[in-house]
Amino acid sequence: MKLYTKQSKKLLIMNILDILKKYTDADHRLSQKDIVDILRREYDMKADRKAVRRNILDLIDFGYAIEYSESLRMMTNAKTGEKEETYILSDFYLMRDFDDSELRLLIDSLLFSKHIPYNQCKALVEKLEGLSNVYFKVHVRHIHTMPQNLPQNPGLFLAIELLDEAISKGRKVSFKYLDYGTDKKRYPKRREDGTVREYVVSPYQMAAKEGKYYLICNYDKYNDISNYRIDRIDDVKVLDEPVKPFETLDGAGGRFDLAKYMREHVYMFSSENVRVRFRIVRDMIVEVIDMFGMDVRFFDETESHVTAEAVVNRSSMKQFAKSYAPDVMVLKPRDLADEVRNEARRTVEAYDEMEPGKK
Repeated sequence: MKLYTKQSKKLLIMNILDILKKYTDADHRLSQKDIVDILRREYDMKADRKAVRRNILDLIDFGYAIEYSESLRMMTNAKTGEKEETYILSDFYLMRDFDDSELRLLIDSLLFSKHIPYNQCKALVEKLEGLSNVYFKVHVRHIHTMPQNLPQNPGLFLAIELLDEAISKGRKVSFKYLDYGTDKKRYPKRREDGTVREYVVSPYQMAAKEGKYYLICNYDKYNDISNYRIDRIDDVKVLDEPVKPFETLDGAGGRFDLAKYMREHVYMFSSENVRVRFRIVRDMIVEVIDMFGMDVRFFDETESHVTAEAVVNRSSMKQFAKSYAPDVMVLKPRDLADEVRNEARRTVEAYDEMEPGKK
């Protein structure tokens, strides 16, 4: 254990609080003697049990949520030598804002994220670990198994901060949008003449989907809704110009409703919303509810199949049908069903051409 230089008695209350943070929870409690021993061993500070008790009660008066048990004992009065009843406080522990299961959920959310750079993710996890005690850290060593070879954008958190500022103020932003070359380096998108392309958008919301972080916005040149990967956004500038009202955009359907938008844009593609009817195998019901939410309607049920209907982004539905074919078949609208069928046919033809003797 790290030994501290001899400290002023004025620091006693802070050291006791530090001990409670590091070593206690509902399953790990300390007596006054335990705290005295830790103070001497780790903080090079001497204190008696009465001082520990007095400072813990002060911490409680200051608003810290410290729990303890209380028992009645017969103790000898040092001055009179007589036995008298005395309340003994013990089993102290600090109640936490987050329990271990909640912290694990937050940490796992970070670990499953694909858009936060490794070093930043690791630093965030360490901060979350600091909200618990030494016993919790033993259970989160899997942070070291995170892949470090994912594309990284060191300016991610600055971009998020500036986008959040713009959304709060109702201002447009400009930025550069990055692509990756075969050399695995990041390059800004360019116009046909080779100049770097600057995007000017009206930002409305940021949202996570499929392990990626998106900006939901309107690209200034058009009047529809666009989605951009925030980990690919660079050089953000907040502009003085106010955003376009969301409800004026094509296909907006009124004021922005994030839950509705995410339900309809299962792959975060930008295109019109349509009412789609599709036939699925019964085993797909869970995946369909996960994708489209509880508003999806089921009917025409048999032992093996069921028909589903939902309002969904057209491009997202096409991708969903392609990803789960042949267990998902689009029935309506007819032109969307034809698009999926024609792409499936082209896929089969492409694989056929790869067979020996067919080139």
